[in-house]
Amino acid sequence: MISASDFRKGTKILYQNAPYMVLEYQHVKPGKGGAYIRTKMKNLTTGSIREETFRSNEKFQVPQLINKEMIYLYKDNSSYYFMDQENFDEVILNKDQISTIIDYLKEQTIYTALCLDEKIIDITPPLFMELEVKETPPGVRGDTAQGAGTKPATLETKLIIQVPLFVKEGDIIKIDTRTNNYIERVKK
Repeated sequence: MISASDFRKGTKILYQNAPYMVLEYQHVKPGKGGAYIRTKMKNLTTGSIREETFRSNEKFQVPQLINKEMIYLYKDNSSYYFMDQENFDEVILNKDQISTIIDYLKEQTIYTALCLDEKIIDITPPLFMELEVKETPPGVRGDTAQGAGTKPATLETKLIIQVPLFVKEGDIIKIDTRTNNYIERVKK
């Protein structure tokens, strides 16, 4: 059990029989009456956001969430096939279930699946990924005079990000999946 006064960003609770994650919280102590906690929470199964206010002494159960490593195998029509790294079971997910990571789907890459009661409720890519640049305009010498030291690049997963001018087609680059930012060019 966790008390509402112990809420922090990222705290996971069961509220109305659904798993929620606290996105924002504010501890309010009015001049009169008891303290309360104003929160913004995300439903981990539906992705919906809701704002709720709780008394500071309210208690909630902690959901039994399990992280599993899953390797992405392939796509077939509208289905995406993953393999559980523990028991080697094949798991089929639809586009809605992987919409948050579709820009990072690369075969033979390991992803982390968040499971509640053996059901996948969220899937996240690795923090950093190495992807090939498929299309980018050539960097022109002197472009930095206007302060434009970057150019758009389309990666192998169809994700478009800003990269430095020296990056060219065929280069492998490392990106931060949390921010879509270029980190470095990887030597082959």
